[in-house]
Amino acid sequence: MPDLAGLEGATDIWFDEGVEVELRGLRGRHLLVPVRWEARVRPPERVVIADDAAIVRDGVAALLREHGLDVVAAVGDAEGLHAAVDRHRPDVAIVDIRMPPSFTNEGLVAAERLAVSHPEVGVLVLSQHIDVSYAERLLRPGGARGGYLLKDRIADVDVLLEAVRRIARGGCVVDPGVSARLVEGAEAAGRLGELSDREREVLALVAEGLSNRAIAERLVVTVRTVETHIGQVFLKLGLRDEGAEHRRVAAVVTYLRATGRP
Repeated sequence: MPDLAGLEGATDIWFDEGVEVELRGLRGRHLLVPVRWEARVRPPERVVIADDAAIVRDGVAALLREHGLDVVAAVGDAEGLHAAVDRHRPDVAIVDIRMPPSFTNEGLVAAERLAVSHPEVGVLVLSQHIDVSYAERLLRPGGARGGYLLKDRIADVDVLLEAVRRIARGGCVVDPGVSARLVEGAEAAGRLGELSDREREVLALVAEGLSNRAIAERLVVTVRTVETHIGQVFLKLGLRDEGAEHRRVAAVVTYLRATGRP
């Protein structure tokens, strides 16, 4: 059985000459047409890392490189971050929220500056603690290509890789801990109050950056069921005309803003 995963990104698809065959369990003869394709080879995501702790930035860089990503620069402060982004124009910048000189929110401020100066660059902010207000600042309306994760999550390579790749594709990612805080206040969340329990659950997983397939696996349902729930979320939140990825981002932003702060 050929691997059909490459068909989604195929650049050329063609059909060979068909042959008539008899298939067990089916009456008559049937035409089988072999299909072949050439898969589009996607270049690796290009990443800049900014963290004042050398052991963290070097460790993350090694981890990403091991899994095929292209780490083009690793720096220790916001000034170095901006210089590296200006020079390399990466797909994603991974930024510690606390960097010199004050070790408060320099990373967040740098992320906001990059959103203005380089909107094509996604930014994944890493934090030691949950702060919904920081996530809300990072993912304001129209703020695609952004993410907010706790540093503990980077120990899970699958979570880190999925976050980087989703942001590189124009999506957004919110730490599960932030989503959990938001779910607690969802009952009084305006339009979110119109969502069913399952729809809020699906929206929380969308906010975590999970794909439809990953959500289906988490909830033990079909992908089609997840798509139906997400469609209802978009409809109830008044997100009808934008593209699919933009609507996912808009739904997450609505979620963050409507549920308030802890």
